[in-house]
Amino acid sequence: MTARIPDASSEDLLDHILASLSDDKAEDVITIDLRGKSSMADYMVICSGRSTRQVSAISEKLKDRLKADLGRASKLEGKDQGDWVLVDAGDVIVHVFRPEVREFYQLEKMWLPAGAATARA
Repeated sequence: MTARIPDASSEDLLDHILASLSDDKAEDVITIDLRGKSSMADYMVICSGRSTRQVSAISEKLKDRLKADLGRASKLEGKDQGDWVLVDAGDVIVHVFRPEVREFYQLEKMWLPAGAATARA
C-alpha cells in the first residue's frame, strides 16, 4: 500500500489511477488531457477490460484504492451492468469498457483532435 496523499494534484491522481489500471490488467489505456477543453475534469482515461466481470472489478478496485490511498471518494456509474463503468474521481474521469462497447461509442474520437495520436499508458 502506498502512502496516503490527502491533497493529491490532478497529475498525482492520474498517476495513481494509471498504476491501479495497470495492476488490474486494464487494456488499451488512453489518457486524454482535458485542461483548457472542459471544466468537468483535467484528464479523461479510457480503458478496456476483457469481460463484464473484469470491467466491474477494475472499477471497484480503483474506487477502493483511491479511497484507501488518497482519501478520495469516487462515484461509480454502470457497475451493475459491467459493459461500461464510469469512475468519477473528480479531476480525472475514468471510463472502463468492454471492447465491443468501447468500439461502438468511440469516445476517443469525440475528445481527441482529428488525426491526433492517442497517448497510451
